[in-house]
Amino acid sequence: MADWAVDSNEAVTLSLVRSTEDKKSLSGDENYEQFHPTFTYPIYGEDEKIYGYKDLVIDLRFASGSLAQYLSVKYLEKLPASTVDDVEKILKEFIPEDYYTDEAEFLKRVEDDATSYKPSGQLVHSYLRPSPSSKGKGKISTQLLDASSEDTIEYEVYRTTWETPGFRELHRRMQLFILLYIEGGSYINEEEDIWEFMVLYEKRKRKDTPDVATYHFMGYTSLYPFYCYPEKVRLRLSQFVILSPYQRGGHGSELYRAVYNYVLSQPNIAELTVEDPAEAFEDLRDKNDLIMLLSHEQFMQEAFGDAPSYGGGRVGGVGKGKRSGAGTASTQRGKMGPPVDKPWAEKWRKDLKIAGRQFQRLVEMLILYKMDIADPKAMRAYRIQVKERLYRFNFEILAQLDKEERHEKLEETFQRVKEDYDRILAMVR
Repeated sequence: MADWAVDSNEAVTLSLVRSTEDKKSLSGDENYEQFHPTFTYPIYGEDEKIYGYKDLVIDLRFASGSLAQYLSVKYLEKLPASTVDDVEKILKEFIPEDYYTDEAEFLKRVEDDATSYKPSGQLVHSYLRPSPSSKGKGKISTQLLDASSEDTIEYEVYRTTWETPGFRELHRRMQLFILLYIEGGSYINEEEDIWEFMVLYEKRKRKDTPDVATYHFMGYTSLYPFYCYPEKVRLRLSQFVILSPYQRGGHGSELYRAVYNYVLSQPNIAELTVEDPAEAFEDLRDKNDLIMLLSHEQFMQEAFGDAPSYGGGRVGGVGKGKRSGAGTASTQRGKMGPPVDKPWAEKWRKDLKIAGRQFQRLVEMLILYKMDIADPKAMRAYRIQVKERLYRFNFEILAQLDKEERHEKLEETFQRVKEDYDRILAMVR
């Protein structure tokens, strides 16, 4: 039977299909067709195997804007046994019923979408990037890009809710990517009407009609508001996905910044939290939060008594500044210590709307970023501050150990945390 077992991650082939005219605008860009999911166990079982076929191809295509779907199942051979997996029937449980099976009809839908499909919802963020086809023209600063140039691509983020016209239909198509790319991901309940979403699109100018733009879906995030005493809400980032062809291009950071800046702009939102983040997303969050703080002129002045330490320009809608001598400056001139001035830090945490544990970690990273690690007095104060947080966070486990074991575990954990901080700080240096 092993000869008839197919890896479902390899068998499922995904495509983002563009119109004929839109493909001309790619001009050497990435190929958006034929990429594979990271996970298929929510659909085809824990072992991610499909039985009863040879050379199985599950061809699942999406119109790149509306995500209208086309499904075709092909194979070289199939066993006649009744135990063979019915791959289309299984997949139908996870996608809307209105998918296409006629390729010509699907391609017509793609052509129609190219001029008619427009994102729904409220535009909350946009940014520019040089087209990959302009690589041979030298490095171009994003601050100097011209939106009207054919060498520039524009990207837009739209905020939506269940009440946004047409969004439920789009969500039923795009939610599949949660299963395919987020480990442990699951569909959310449409009956819970307080969900919010932010959807990221690539916006392309058409060569035949430059005044008409086409939109291509790139990824999205789902957000859930919780009551926060006495009269605000905490916004929890629940799901976050950028499709494979758009990964490693900084688009995840842009989507995260769009969410964070939206949170800052809303008086009724107390803070942004994240639900059980995967390691890759936690790195993305840490990096962007650090860049925001390092670029915040007033915060850095109060924290360390000097100018911002990051030369990345304006980030997160807050100040800017030039790089100073990061890693060598004394930390004793400002509120950051160590030990940090806790009332001061809590005030900033609330103003910046960052969750408690996340802000404490960011403070610890910033102190490490600025301190002279060869100074034993400063290093001892830093170790005590970090261990104090770790002890509180792991109190139930550590309280069961004797004093010597507790000290050993705390020191081991501190060293691991410091190593991880060094790794993250290397991303922003």
